[in-house]
Amino acid sequence: MAAFAFGFDMGKTGVLGVLGATIATIWNYLFNLGFDHGLRHLTGSTRKTLSIRIVHALSFELGLMLIFLPIIAWWMDIGLLEALIVDIAFVVFYLVYAFVFTWCYDTLFPDTDSTIERNPPGPDSMAYSHAQTHKQKHTSKDR
Repeated sequence: MAAFAFGFDMGKTGVLGVLGATIATIWNYLFNLGFDHGLRHLTGSTRKTLSIRIVHALSFELGLMLIFLPIIAWWMDIGLLEALIVDIAFVVFYLVYAFVFTWCYDTLFPDTDSTIERNPPGPDSMAYSHAQTHKQKHTSKDR
């Protein structure tokens, strides 16, 4: 896509894509580990509201952009300003992707830590039935 949009060599753009995917994978692991750790420390849970999801997606992409910018400039042999434009194009695409992906992931694989009784999921959440089962197990043990 970048090769066509910016007129870059297809081979160099392909290598840049592989570099970018590798960097993004490593950054994704490190960022989410740190973000969730910080969120759990601040709120007691890793559950994300819409506003926290927006902060999560924006800060992830900003960090990735800062990491990837000099690599784009070096590999494509372009100036930082042109690399910034290329990087912004990548960011716009992946910002939407990261937001939707993490929301879907968190919905399909919710964190059912000890905060579930303090902060129960809503009826539209996939974790709701798990929370109800969890609650029933604990109340039936108390009887």
